[in-house]
Amino acid sequence: MRITSTSCICPVLVCLCFVQRCYGAAHHGSIKVTRNQTKHIEGETEVHHRPKRGWVWNQFFVLEEHMGPDPQYVGKLHSNSDKGDGSVKYILTGEGAGTIFIIDDTTGDIHSTKSLDREQKTHYVLHAQAIDRRTNKPLEPESEFIIKVQDINDNAPKFTDGPYIVTVPEMSEMGTSVLQVTATDADDPTYGNSARVVYSILQGQPYFSVDPKTGVIRTALHNMDREAREHYSVVIQAKDMAGQVGGLSGSTTVNITLTDVNDNPPRFPQKHYQLYVPESAQVGSAVGKIKANDADTGSNADMKYTIINGDGSGVFSISTDKETREGIISLKKPLNYEKKKSYTLNIEGANTHLDFRFSHLGPFKDVTMLKIIVGDVDEPPLFTMPSYVMEVYENAKIGTAVGTVTAQDPDTANSLVRYFIDRNTEEDRYFTIDANTGTIKTAKIFDREETPWYNITVAASEIDNPELVSHVQVGVRILDINDNPPELAREYDAVVCENAKPGQVIQTITATDKDNSANGARFHFSLDEGLSLNPNFTLRDNEDNTASILTRRRRYSRTTQDTYYLPVLISDGGVPPLSSSSTLTIRVCACEKDGRVRTCHAEAFLSSAGLSTGALIAILLCVVILLAIVVLFITLRRSKKEPLIISEEDVRENVVTYDDEGGGEEDTEAFDITALRNPSAAEELKYRRDVRPEVKPVLRHHASSSLDSIDVQEFIKQRLAEADLDPSVPPYDSLQTYAYEGHRSEAGSISSLDSATTHSDQDYNYLGDWGPEFKKLAELYGEIESERTT
Repeated sequence: MRITSTSCICPVLVCLCFVQRCYGAAHHGSIKVTRNQTKHIEGETEVHHRPKRGWVWNQFFVLEEHMGPDPQYVGKLHSNSDKGDGSVKYILTGEGAGTIFIIDDTTGDIHSTKSLDREQKTHYVLHAQAIDRRTNKPLEPESEFIIKVQDINDNAPKFTDGPYIVTVPEMSEMGTSVLQVTATDADDPTYGNSARVVYSILQGQPYFSVDPKTGVIRTALHNMDREAREHYSVVIQAKDMAGQVGGLSGSTTVNITLTDVNDNPPRFPQKHYQLYVPESAQVGSAVGKIKANDADTGSNADMKYTIINGDGSGVFSISTDKETREGIISLKKPLNYEKKKSYTLNIEGANTHLDFRFSHLGPFKDVTMLKIIVGDVDEPPLFTMPSYVMEVYENAKIGTAVGTVTAQDPDTANSLVRYFIDRNTEEDRYFTIDANTGTIKTAKIFDREETPWYNITVAASEIDNPELVSHVQVGVRILDINDNPPELAREYDAVVCENAKPGQVIQTITATDKDNSANGARFHFSLDEGLSLNPNFTLRDNEDNTASILTRRRRYSRTTQDTYYLPVLISDGGVPPLSSSSTLTIRVCACEKDGRVRTCHAEAFLSSAGLSTGALIAILLCVVILLAIVVLFITLRRSKKEPLIISEEDVRENVVTYDDEGGGEEDTEAFDITALRNPSAAEELKYRRDVRPEVKPVLRHHASSSLDSIDVQEFIKQRLAEADLDPSVPPYDSLQTYAYEGHRSEAGSISSLDSATTHSDQDYNYLGDWGPEFKKLAELYGEIESERTT
C-alpha cells in the first residue's frame, strides 16, 4: 500500500516528506506485499520466501488552524492489492479516527474535519489496514502511522509577570541594570521563527534602554536627579518572527522610581533672622523655631542644629526635632530687660548622614544669624534672698519681732511694695507681718519642745499692680531656754539580792531633759539632803550623766521588808539650773550565788526551785495518775483469793501472804508497838495456825524471862536458836526482822528536834556552799542569824 501526502507544500516540506518516505521504507519494511509462494524445482527441496508488505509507510502533516469550508486533505492510503475494482476496503483507527480524521474506505483518502491547534496537541497516532470487502479478511497486516500538526504563527508573546514596579538610585551611572523582563511564546520554538522574540522600548526614552535579546532594562542617561523627576513609566514590547514584519507582539509596563541619595546640602532660606522674647519667659521653655531646607528625603535629610558662637550662647540653647527637622530654641537663664535688651546667635544646620560619593557637591551644612530681642514686661517684686531663716526664743511675748524680709520692683518704675503672709497653713497664723516694712512678729507663745520649727510663705505685690505677686519661703527656728527640769529616763526595776554585800552596785540610772543640749547636757545626781541618812542604800554620781545605786549593809530579808523606796534628786546644767526629785523602787529578791534573780516573792516557795506553773501542773497530774494506779492495783489484789493451807507435799519456798494491815503508828489500840521496842514486853509466841508444832516452847519461855539482862548480841543469838528449833518456819534460810534497839546509850540523844530554842554563836553561811540540796536550810539559818543580829 502506498501513502500519498499533499501536505508538503514548500520545498522544505517536500524534502521532509521525501526523507520520511525513504526512512519509512527502509526501517519499517513498507514495500509491496505478496502472498507466500512455494516454488518446486525438480531435484531441489521446497524453499519458503519471506512475505513482503504491499504498501508504502509515511508520516502525514496537517496545518493547524485551518479555517476553510471544506475538510482539509491530509493524504491517501493505497494497497498493491487494490486493482481499482473496489474490492479493497480501507479502515482507519486510533486517535481522532472517525471524529477528526475520516477516510474514504474505497479510495483511501484521509481528510481532517476540524480545525486543529498545535499548542493543545502536537500529533496523532493512527492505525491503517486494508481488508477484502467480500470476505472481511485482512489483505495486509495493520500498520501504524502519525499525523503531525504543523505549527503556524498564531500566538503572540506574553509577559506573565507584568506590570513591573522597580526602583533605582538617583545619580546612578549610565548603563546601570534596572530589571530584566521575559516574554514567552506558545508557538513551536523548533519550527521557524514563530517563537523567536525580540525586545524593544516603546516609551521611556531617552532615559532607559532595553537589550533586544535578553530583555535587560538599563539607565540611558548620566546623573538622573530624583529632585528633578522621580517617577518614570517605561513600556517594553516583545515581538516574535525575530521582529520581522508580520510578527505578533505583546507589551508590558515597567514603573521605575528613583530612590533618594544625599546629594543636596541643607540651606537656610534666609541669612538673617530676628526673634522677640519677653523677659518673663520661663527658664527651660521653648521661645522660637528655625529650619533649614533639604531637598532630600528620609535619613538623607536628617540634620542637627548647633549654636556655634554669639553672646547669647550661654543664655539660649537649641535642640533638633526629629519629626519636623526644626531647631527648637530654649531659654537656659532668666532674661532681664533692664540689664540686656538683645542677643545674637550664629546657628549651624548640618546633615548627619553623609554620602562621600557626593562630597564634591558640599559642604553639607549651612549657617545663619539669629538676633533675639528681649521685650520689657512689668514684673512682680523681687525678694533680695531666695529664702529666709529667722530665730526667736520660746516663751517670747506676743508681738516679739522675728525678722524682716525685703522685696523691690525690678522695673524702671520702681513701684512701692506691699507685704502679706499667705494663709494657706495653720503655721501661717502664728505670725504677723508689717505690710509696709516686711517685719515679721510672733502671734502666739511658742514651746520649742512642742514645735521647734515653723515654715511660712511671705508674698509681696506692687501697690500699683496688685496682681503681680511673688512669694518667698521663710523658716522660723524656735530657740530653747531652760524651762524643763530633768527626770529619770525610764521607770527602773531595781533589785537587791538577799545575800548582797555592802558597797555592791545594784542599779545604774540615767536622766533625760526635754531641753536641748545647751540647757541640759550635764546632769547631777544626789540623794535628798532633807531626809535622814539612808541606812540601806547610797548613791554615787558617775559624772557621765549616770549614777549608781549601792548597798550600805550586808543582808536583806524578804520576810522582813520586800520593797524599799529611794528618793533621788536630779539637776541639770542650764541657766538657771532646774532640778526634780524622783523615787526609785527597789525590790528584795532571792538570788543565785552568781547574782541571778531566783524569786522576788516571799510566799513563792515552789517557784524558788525554778519550776513554772505548767511544770507544777504536770507534776500534780503525774502524782494523781500514780495514785490511781496504786489504788487499782490494791483493789485487784484484794479481789484475788488464795488458799490458807499449803499442801504438805509442796511446803518449800512458799510465801504465805496476809492482807491484814495495821492501823499504823497512830493506832495504839490494835497493837502494842512497845513489843517491838522492848523484848521484855513481848507476848507469848503465837504458833501458826496452818502447822502443828511438834515440840513445846519451853526454851522460848525461858529465854523471854531473861531478856532484860542481855544486850543486842545475845538477843540475836537467842532468836537465831529459836528459829533453828522452830518446826513451823520454812526449812531454808529466811529473813527475820526485829525492831529491838537495845538499852539506852550513856551518851544521850543526838536528835536536833529539841534544840530549836538553844542559841549558838556558830556562823551558818557555809551552808550556802553545799549546793542546791541545802538551799532551804541555808535560807532558814540565814534568817535566824539575821533576826538575832538585828
